[in-house]
Amino acid sequence: MTVLLVAMASIAFDLASKHLAFAYVAGAPVVIDRADVLGVTRGDPRLISPTLIPPHAPMVVVPGLLHFTLVLNPGAVFGIGPGQRWFFVAFTVVALGFGLLMFARWTTARDRFAHAAIGLLIGGGLGNLYDRLAYGCVRDFIHPLPRLKWPGGMTIRGSAEVWPYVSNIADLLLLVGIGMLLVHLWRKDRKATGERKPAGESGA
Repeated sequence: MTVLLVAMASIAFDLASKHLAFAYVAGAPVVIDRADVLGVTRGDPRLISPTLIPPHAPMVVVPGLLHFTLVLNPGAVFGIGPGQRWFFVAFTVVALGFGLLMFARWTTARDRFAHAAIGLLIGGGLGNLYDRLAYGCVRDFIHPLPRLKWPGGMTIRGSAEVWPYVSNIADLLLLVGIGMLLVHLWRKDRKATGERKPAGESGA
């Protein structure tokens, strides 16, 4: 029940945030048509956002820390693998199956923290999977640390920005879920190590 509820809430939160962002951030609703997206990505996937999203000023949420700006991502996180939509669809399905296997094999009824983490992973994965199937790309809008530059004019991957990537709520949920699972595994390993110590051995 924990996995199901967290996953459903995560999907709803992600899709609602994308809908609101594409309705208001650019000043007028931006409607994304799957046929238009596929037509652009058959050419040069890098042109998808300039072609289908009108020029607009970022919506400043927290000056210097968080802006909202609309981007269409035909690849994975950080724009990796643009145009490889079906590969990422298949990868997401396999990852979701692995999450369910993890739930069934590696957790117990008391592992609510791990169940919530798996729910976040499933919800985040399904949120982006919906976008890839419905629109042919992923709708992104969250840009943290805008305009923060590397010192000395340094560039990485051709960008002078420390964090040039635009993401969405689903990506955030995936990162939080992975972090929570790492904490769960660390706690579980620490508990198992403590149980294996001899009765007279102290933990100091």
